[in-house]
Amino acid sequence: MQFMMQKEIKKTVEWLKSNPALDELCAEFPQEWASVQTDIATIVECGKAEELQRYLEKLSSLTSASSVGKSHTKPKELLSQYVRSHMAHEAVKKLCLSTLHADLAVPKGKLRFNFINGFIAQRLLFSNDLIRKPVSLFWFRLLWPLLWQRKRLMPLVQPKGIYCFYSQPLIEALLGMINGRKCLEIGAGDGTLSRFLKKQGVELTATDNHSWNKSMQYPDWILKMDARESLTTFSPEVVICSWPPAQNNFERFVFETPTVQLYIVIGSRHKFAFGNWAAYQQQSVFELEEDLELSDLVLPPELESVVYLFRRKELA
Repeated sequence: MQFMMQKEIKKTVEWLKSNPALDELCAEFPQEWASVQTDIATIVECGKAEELQRYLEKLSSLTSASSVGKSHTKPKELLSQYVRSHMAHEAVKKLCLSTLHADLAVPKGKLRFNFINGFIAQRLLFSNDLIRKPVSLFWFRLLWPLLWQRKRLMPLVQPKGIYCFYSQPLIEALLGMINGRKCLEIGAGDGTLSRFLKKQGVELTATDNHSWNKSMQYPDWILKMDARESLTTFSPEVVICSWPPAQNNFERFVFETPTVQLYIVIGSRHKFAFGNWAAYQQQSVFELEEDLELSDLVLPPELESVVYLFRRKELA
């Protein structure tokens, strides 16, 4: 009986590692979701963003994916803690986006653009359907303020794995920073950023573990590899990651890769919404810089996106 329980728990953990959608998690673990909802609602009522970050850090410290299913003491409780942690991180990410972009005037029902707003947003941000294009900063600054439904954009596209848009000046700036060096994008998603850089002549390898295969289609050239394997295989000098998941367990390998000279992270001012901040703060061989000029080139501005640069310190 104990063996069967451990086997079932291991199977569940493998499913959780595939990053199932929050709706799937809630349907599978309704009791855990009720607990997470109560916790988050209580914190939101306090109105302190730092409390959300502390809550996520506490959940992450209680258990880890590697310990679930291996402990001989209360394995179900360990699994429940891991599920709650996974749920909470996904829920807080959605809360962050909805808080920044929610349109209080939206009527009940399906969220959508009207014809005018949809037409302008489509021409401004996409080449066709949901295929993003490098955004003209001139046209964006001219047209974006005219969209009275602009707050609906991110809630509409985020379920498809779109967390931001890249301006043409941002691509040009990244091109200069890479400067011909061997480059790797980890967690590349649908490959948008890599596609833009490749068109500028950057020799870049894009990898992803394909855990979002239910929400997006991965191009054939996005190699199915986790970050640790891709860093070992390609020994890059420059690494890029756009919107790494909060409290992820793969960014630490970037700092452990001796060939890496520069790590570029695109994320949010809200530190609880992305990234492995424990790994960021524990590493000692890189200098962390928040580049405000580059941050202004990530769109839309309401996202309050931030570009973080980790540069390897020069040896004394």
